[in-house]
Amino acid sequence: MLSRRPNLKVISTLSVGFDHLAIDEIKKRGVRVGYTPDVLTDATAELTVALLLASSRRIPEAVEEVKNGGWSTWKPLWLCGYGLSESTVGVIGLGRIGLAIAKRLKPFGVKNLLYWGRAAKPKAAEVDGEFVPLDRLLEESDFVVVSCALTRETQGLCNKAFFTKMKKTAVFVNSSRGTVVNQEDLYEALSSGEIAAAGLDVTTPEPLPTDHPLLKLKNCVILPHIGSATYSTRETMSVLAANNLLAGLTGGKMPSELSL
Repeated sequence: MLSRRPNLKVISTLSVGFDHLAIDEIKKRGVRVGYTPDVLTDATAELTVALLLASSRRIPEAVEEVKNGGWSTWKPLWLCGYGLSESTVGVIGLGRIGLAIAKRLKPFGVKNLLYWGRAAKPKAAEVDGEFVPLDRLLEESDFVVVSCALTRETQGLCNKAFFTKMKKTAVFVNSSRGTVVNQEDLYEALSSGEIAAAGLDVTTPEPLPTDHPLLKLKNCVILPHIGSATYSTRETMSVLAANNLLAGLTGGKMPSELSL
């Protein structure tokens, strides 16, 4: 596409992520890029918490049981899941969104908040977060939430070895980027009982084919990448993207320009 647009001067993307852009080629051509960070932090954090609860408390399964007549007499262990009270939550990537997720989870009575990333974060003190090695996070966490940036180091991070280290009762949630997860290994972990459940707002590819094996699992909740999908957030993103574009076209300072 870039080769067909020799006069392209600016790209404005309605997203905080930019792995869908050919960054090396864009940089080589001197094209400026505007994006929309920060403004979708709260919406994405809220959606991640909702996805965690839907996965851990088996909400989609419960809705289906009501609709298909599976709801009959009370049974002590019917549709039981896992609660956050007194739990240990591990966050992979305690950046803006990761921290916002942690802040929303703490009031549920989370006992321990562990996190892992490239370096310790001073703001982790706001959630009593403990910076730990990845192996310890996986071994001790009841909930593992992935909210890291996609880099060479994190691509394919969540693989067979990763899931093997998790508790069999653990719930895995990913709202970062689909390629952080090896989906074949996740399927094996879920179908074999290596982990209890998973919630994904991002997949590879997007949209996920309707015959994908993960969609056949009751213990895997998949959403169509709607982390920022609130009316107010999308409006703010649209205004920022438009202002980035206008600034780029006029040679001005973009409100949010990607540093290439």
